[in-house]
Amino acid sequence: MSVLIALFGEGKDLDTLQMSARAAAAFLCTLALIRISGRRSFGQRSTFDYVVAILLGATLSRFIVGASPAIPTLAASTVLVLMHRALGWLCVRSRRVDRLIGGTPRKLYGNGEFDNAQMSAALVTRTDVEEAMRDKLHVTSLHALESALLERNGQISLILKPDAETPSRVNHH
Repeated sequence: MSVLIALFGEGKDLDTLQMSARAAAAFLCTLALIRISGRRSFGQRSTFDYVVAILLGATLSRFIVGASPAIPTLAASTVLVLMHRALGWLCVRSRRVDRLIGGTPRKLYGNGEFDNAQMSAALVTRTDVEEAMRDKLHVTSLHALESALLERNGQISLILKPDAETPSRVNHH
């Protein structure tokens, strides 16, 4: 036990080596927890996944700096990851839970018009949609756009009209 205390320290009075050892341990524990959590925790980047990532980082940082005891902090981190995994499992099996946790897409633009009610509810501006259009489609005219949706992860998806010509669709012979 005295070897562990010498290596990892106790409380907040940690030297450089002890805090570095705690950082290495936290890194390895985080890798293990992410494996338990599954790929979606960092792959999908939904609000649900960001919450877990932020809480996990905040909790484990307390372990590194000695602000909280090691075992309870690691236990709390494990509970966060298991809750994330359980809610993910429920989302896969229940459309209602999936909508509650993840939300639903919002149609921001369609039929040549912006849906001001949806845009206001999502706090998205016309400029946000136009910026996404320039960035993703490399077009500046709304004439090429069939619809724009705010996805559950906060990204704006853009659907081109079938006959629209964009730089990526133009034939370069």
